[in-house]
Amino acid sequence: MKLRRIAAITRKEFLHVLRDARSLGGAIAIPLMMLVLFGYALTLDVDNVSLAVWDQSGTQQSRDLIAAFDGSRYFLLREYFDNFTNMGRAIDSGKVMAAMVIPRDFAQRINGGRDAEVQFIVDGSDSNTATIALGYAEAVVQTFSQNLVLETIQRRGEQHIQQPLDVRPRVWFNEDLESRNFIIPGLIAVLMMVIAALMTSLTIAREWERGTMEQLVSTPVKGPELIIGKLIPYFAIGLFDVLLAVLMAKFVFHVPLRGSEFFLFGMAIVFLIGAMSMGMLISINTKNQLLASQIAMVSTFLPSFLLSGFMFSIANMPQVIQIITYAVPARYFVSLLKGIYLKGVGLQVMLGEVILLAIYAAVMFTLAIVSFKKKLV
Repeated sequence: MKLRRIAAITRKEFLHVLRDARSLGGAIAIPLMMLVLFGYALTLDVDNVSLAVWDQSGTQQSRDLIAAFDGSRYFLLREYFDNFTNMGRAIDSGKVMAAMVIPRDFAQRINGGRDAEVQFIVDGSDSNTATIALGYAEAVVQTFSQNLVLETIQRRGEQHIQQPLDVRPRVWFNEDLESRNFIIPGLIAVLMMVIAALMTSLTIAREWERGTMEQLVSTPVKGPELIIGKLIPYFAIGLFDVLLAVLMAKFVFHVPLRGSEFFLFGMAIVFLIGAMSMGMLISINTKNQLLASQIAMVSTFLPSFLLSGFMFSIANMPQVIQIITYAVPARYFVSLLKGIYLKGVGLQVMLGEVILLAIYAAVMFTLAIVSFKKKLV
């Protein structure tokens, strides 16, 4: 294997990429557009839950409870109703997501030291959001109840009240619980997997379709030299895409990068080698650009999006699916990026993911070289 022949193939492929301005622009613009689109559209934060209220009590106590909900960052008071019919229509139409009904005897029961019931209705069409909204409502009501108890005890003459349990929660790694902080790193991994495989899936297939493969076969260039020479230009583009994605994550989405930039780009290099070798392997075996691009898209986007832990926790998946996720390389890169971005961990903590990612890259690169034969059939 000679470096001069590799350099010649690399130069040829670079010239082709530079002459095809649309493909070059797409390779750079598409990841950025998808990062912006998914970065702003995908969110697991549940804020400003639209709330309707039917206050049958109309007392100071009921108004204080409503004010507790309205003052919370999680609820947005939209409507007041005086009957179940109109309130039900508002929930059915999606105008509000939740409704609270305060009974007539609310204040009397509180003043009498008895339990007061409040009905909280939530639209369960989106079960995840509904569950979170119920948790928010329970927290607001619990705080309101504690304040009532403290006020009652203070009116009885006690100056100092010691609560039996003092919980002081502390969140590590994502203190503000912003879903964007863990979505963006995972999104970078998914996008790089798709774009890298898609770019290289067209290289060998293009040569076959345009009839230029015969000329390459007749040259002294060996199979490994051809594969490496064709990978280098797209590897450079992919690494540039990673740089742009990291810069956007920092300056556009304000995602903190607590780990080492060198470790991040080192893992990106290993991941890109594997993903691009996979695209090259698809291109070698299909010899058709349309078919190669379709296979590359299906085999990268869906597994990376669904089975990498990017959006859905792998621990909550069925056991069989959890086993399948070990064959998805984006799983390891997603885990690495989240660890680097949010936890600031390095090689000692993420050694297992690093080894598996390196094995994937080595296997895909070897398969691509072995699969290519300098034959016209």
